[in-house]
Amino acid sequence: MLKTLTTAIGVSLLATTTVAATCGNDASGFAAWKQAFAAEAAANGVGQNGLQALANASYSTSTISADRNQRGVRYELDEFIRIRLGSLDSFAGQARNVKNQNPSFYASLEQVYGVPAGILLAIHGMETGFGRNLGSTPVIDSITTVAYDCRRAAFFTPHAIAALKLVDQGGLAAGQRGAAHGEMGHTQFLPGNALTYGVDADRNGRVDLYSVSDSLASTANFLRQKGWQPGQPYQEGTQNFRVLNEWNAATVYQKAIALSAVRIDG
Repeated sequence: MLKTLTTAIGVSLLATTTVAATCGNDASGFAAWKQAFAAEAAANGVGQNGLQALANASYSTSTISADRNQRGVRYELDEFIRIRLGSLDSFAGQARNVKNQNPSFYASLEQVYGVPAGILLAIHGMETGFGRNLGSTPVIDSITTVAYDCRRAAFFTPHAIAALKLVDQGGLAAGQRGAAHGEMGHTQFLPGNALTYGVDADRNGRVDLYSVSDSLASTANFLRQKGWQPGQPYQEGTQNFRVLNEWNAATVYQKAIALSAVRIDG
């Protein structure tokens, strides 16, 4: 879920910043940037554990490679479904099997947030294969790397600070792995969105997006806060379909979620 951090969070994180750390385009300046960024992070409320995670961060060449080799390929809906899901029916079958393992959990999420199980399961399956692929790059490495990179610094700096705060709060282990750009957990939240919309569904005192319950509750909360209307349809042309744009800006992705959800809930 690579979405823009809310304006309020971006402003609050950057408002107290003094002198910004100097960005770079290769690994050579990363160590110096970390030292400067530590002061910036501390000024924005990052504590000792987060600062230690920053000090231990490594420049992620795999993140830079993934970022600079994006092709922006566009697929027709049928091709996207074939590549991403196999088929709508097989994907929906997998999702129903997951749902049937704990149906009361999904019912409770719909009761609290108004988001149907089909939507949440479609997102979970499309993002990480229902948790089978949570990513292989350390989150702190990847998010600090793109915050340091001059091409991406403005967007990712607030997310880097948020990730360090999550380490402080116990919601992110310093070495926890995620996707190439710092997306984390079962539904691939960026750290700033995890900090803003995260829900401690299992009530263990911390928001952990690597917990299925916290992750799916946070996803439901995100959609509800973005304008999801309980009990209303979600196919193309509806208000709820437009809310899916807040999750992923690709129309083909939104259509695949909506079409899958109908089959899952049907």
